[in-house]
Amino acid sequence: MISQAVSSLRVGRRAIRRFRQQGSWGLRLGGQPGSGFHLVLDGSAWLISADAPPIALRPGDVVLVPAGADHGLSITPRALHEMPLNVMNLDQSAPGPADFEFLCGSYRLDHGQVHPYLTGMPDLIVVSPDHERHPEWRSLISLLVEGESLAQPGTEVTRSALLDLMLVSVLRQWLEEKHPKGRPTITDPAIVTALDAIHDSPRTQWTVSRLGEMVGMSRTTFTRRFTSQVGKPPMTYLIGWRLNCAARLLRETDASLAAIARQVGYSTEFAFAGAFRREYGVSPGRFRQAAGVPDQQARSGS
Repeated sequence: MISQAVSSLRVGRRAIRRFRQQGSWGLRLGGQPGSGFHLVLDGSAWLISADAPPIALRPGDVVLVPAGADHGLSITPRALHEMPLNVMNLDQSAPGPADFEFLCGSYRLDHGQVHPYLTGMPDLIVVSPDHERHPEWRSLISLLVEGESLAQPGTEVTRSALLDLMLVSVLRQWLEEKHPKGRPTITDPAIVTALDAIHDSPRTQWTVSRLGEMVGMSRTTFTRRFTSQVGKPPMTYLIGWRLNCAARLLRETDASLAAIARQVGYSTEFAFAGAFRREYGVSPGRFRQAAGVPDQQARSGS
């Protein structure tokens, strides 16, 4: 489930930035659809949220923001609304020696929705990497710090992979600490089975009846339990997952629209394009152009 949740974020805009602060500083972050993290590199600070007490952060701590919740970082405990809003594309790092330094990584979803697995988690999760049990943490953090400043061919692909690894690593350690048996947020085994089937084969012509029969439930019972666990009806979720898969293929490959339509369960390119436009507000072609991936048909001159 972790891999599926993280892979669904790849339709978003990725960013990795380093921030350096000094003096009486405070930054308000988040409040946008997506997922991300903050890695404390040097100094100490407080993690601020709207509804919970401030949490002290030390070097090495990682803050995971599973679904883009509004939060802040500050040199002293303070109210969230008192801090200026920061966005990832603006550099608010202080010049000169820094009292606090941290790295931010995120996927921002301008289109689509955060995976239910992530929205079902706490708004903010703090972990201190266990280097004894997971020595790979050191290498990952080192690569993230080095990769943030690189501007070489292939850098964007590398950053995306590092961002994925960081999110997966934080989620795994948190699950080990909070749920030793790896229990997923969605606790109904039948619904987990249905979700796995949808995720593994979005091109299958699933129906509520077919999914219900697979897990031994009537249409009514399956729909009720699925909606209660996932937060949306089965067919709504299926369509969203198919189009999320399509968006990733549009962003990461140059496959034709017809080929992508077939891979995600649409019989015609026309039906796929209509569904995609309703979900994302733009046509598949425009979405691909915005992602900077050349369209196969355009490259061939057709």
